[in-house]
Amino acid sequence: MIFRLENTTSAEVASRLVIVREEGGVVALGRVLTLIVLAFGKSNVDAAIEVTNAASREHPSRVIIIDTAGGVGADGLDAEILVGGDAGASEVVVLHPRGAAAVDQDTLVTPLLFPDTPIVAYWVGSTPHNPSGEPVGRMAQRRITDIVSGITDSASSDEARTCFRALGENYRPGDTDLSWARITLWRALIASSLEQEAGELQSVEVHGAPDRPSMYLLAGWLGSRLGVPVHVHDANSTHITRVNLNLPSGTISIHRPDGSAVAAILRAGRPDQRTNLPARTVKDCLMEDLRRLDADDTYAAALAHAVRTL
Repeated sequence: MIFRLENTTSAEVASRLVIVREEGGVVALGRVLTLIVLAFGKSNVDAAIEVTNAASREHPSRVIIIDTAGGVGADGLDAEILVGGDAGASEVVVLHPRGAAAVDQDTLVTPLLFPDTPIVAYWVGSTPHNPSGEPVGRMAQRRITDIVSGITDSASSDEARTCFRALGENYRPGDTDLSWARITLWRALIASSLEQEAGELQSVEVHGAPDRPSMYLLAGWLGSRLGVPVHVHDANSTHITRVNLNLPSGTISIHRPDGSAVAAILRAGRPDQRTNLPARTVKDCLMEDLRRLDADDTYAAALAHAVRTL
């Protein structure tokens, strides 16, 4: 069910939300956090509604989505309230500020914050270079960016690297990027592969897409945790395609062809192994990142190492 309000205020939206909840029998109890999504433009707003609806089934939330592209016309605010089947297990408020109403985002959302719950900020379609310095970022205990959603087709590699460096230089506890969750399965597979081998790792090679931070984060994680040289290579692909782990006894090569959900683990003198290694969806990554609200020291170390060696 969707309720639309035109030329309104945040306080009026909050009051209407209470009425909608009471009349429709929507239960507010059980909300575990307030998720503020800053989405640039209609396509990203629609994508944010879809992904937060899916994530809400694991993390029931009050979701506040701000269209940061700004509207045309006189200063003001339009809004939508989504409940029931249109909001997953959450209640969703979509704000469309125009002109000056879009300037003070923290003031805009304050009347709508769910009381006594943590605040998470999530950017879609644009990535701030200093998330904790943004108005909503200063309010949040957890700040989630997605560089991939914010880069354009032209000069995307340069955009990704520039944004990635900025996130590293401005990192504050509570920051993370969805690119970190995208490599969770890679990290687990690499760790299990190394457990079965004798001898110390000598070096690593990571092959992937230069416009995807995941490749640099995986390299930073390996370098920071193992203290070995890690080299990245452009694989002319859209994802990480290969990781070579070089040991005294030979090389373990984990190869996942671009577009495939299956990886081959290759070792000299042993039968090839195959295992599922699908590319993770945004929904999966967001659900993982919402499971923790504290600082992720492992991500911080991987990010710092990657930025130093990029």
